[in-house]
Amino acid sequence: TLLAFYEDGRAEGNFDAGIQAAVERILVDPEFLFRIETDPAEVPPDTAYPISDLELASRVSFFLWSSIPDDELLDLAARGQLREPAVLDQQIRRMLADSRSTALVENFAGQWLQLRNLATLIRPGDPYSIAFDETLRQGMIRETELFVDNIIREDRGVLELLTADYTFLNGRLAGHYDIPNVQGSHFRRVMLPSDGLRGGLLGHGSILTLTSHAIRTSPVLRGKWILNNILGTPPPDPPPNVPALVDRKTHAKVATMRERMAAHRDNPVCAACHAMIDPAGFALERFDAIGRSRVVDESFNQLDTSGVLPDGTAFDGVVELRAALVRKPERFAITVTEKLLTYALGRGLDYYDMPAVRRIVRDAAADDYRLQSIIVGIVNSYPFLHRRSES
Repeated sequence: TLLAFYEDGRAEGNFDAGIQAAVERILVDPEFLFRIETDPAEVPPDTAYPISDLELASRVSFFLWSSIPDDELLDLAARGQLREPAVLDQQIRRMLADSRSTALVENFAGQWLQLRNLATLIRPGDPYSIAFDETLRQGMIRETELFVDNIIREDRGVLELLTADYTFLNGRLAGHYDIPNVQGSHFRRVMLPSDGLRGGLLGHGSILTLTSHAIRTSPVLRGKWILNNILGTPPPDPPPNVPALVDRKTHAKVATMRERMAAHRDNPVCAACHAMIDPAGFALERFDAIGRSRVVDESFNQLDTSGVLPDGTAFDGVVELRAALVRKPERFAITVTEKLLTYALGRGLDYYDMPAVRRIVRDAAADDYRLQSIIVGIVNSYPFLHRRSES
């Protein structure tokens, strides 16, 4: 195949033109651009079947490293040993300890936590345009990536993603958070103040900035983010033609965010969903649109951070919200498992995947929902080890 392209290119030019044509043919080949999974000829249509050991090596490697398997993984697959539970468990933990597993953190965290969106986010107006520079943006992303990487490498429980009393800061980000005694551009692990405001992901500037509008905070965006990424119960999309909040400061006293949201919910079609979305978002009002701590809003109104979760749990502020979110640990463990399994399979989950999710979480519960246990459970799950043939 390549020789024909080489000959055509050489006929039109010279040797170099022929080589260029052959290389171009390689670079546009679907088997170069995509991971091709071909069904065996003997498998009937629309039938689930176990993947081979070599395909398993590829799936595991792209899941954990976003790249091709190494020699050790391929050798075990070629000998037919990779599928053995003890061998597969050892290989997963070896690969997670390898520096190449940073790809899992960058790509999975970018997808699940929406960190990718922060790279293009802007804060064009006062009071945020000067404070939110490129150094701060990259620092926010780096903090969350190092934090998630630490949870995986130290094999911590998933609840620590919400409850950790430490984070990773450099001097620029520590100053943004008003945390003293952190100097220099390098990141290091830092214990957080004892008030608990900054604990876990809900205190990260990356998350708080992503879930705000350009000139103000957004309880709706923050509440929706929590429902979707923490509780695993995404709300429905809003109806069309919903007017935006009035942000113009034309009165002597500007209404509080809660008052403006109450007026926004006058439409009964909106009210049902907002009653579910907004409370969790109001708990994060202690942070402004770029994640700085505050005690009054942009218009110097007192903050009201109280609310009730959809399950009826009342809270006041981010500390009590965090405690409410982890009161039923299996709920967050299920959400993380669903997000990781979606990432590992490269497709959305369906009802027939739910038994596998429940089994992974049930097995991980005996190990305090450690993240590596969930990852091992995903690789050993039926959806990961099987594929359905074309209908």
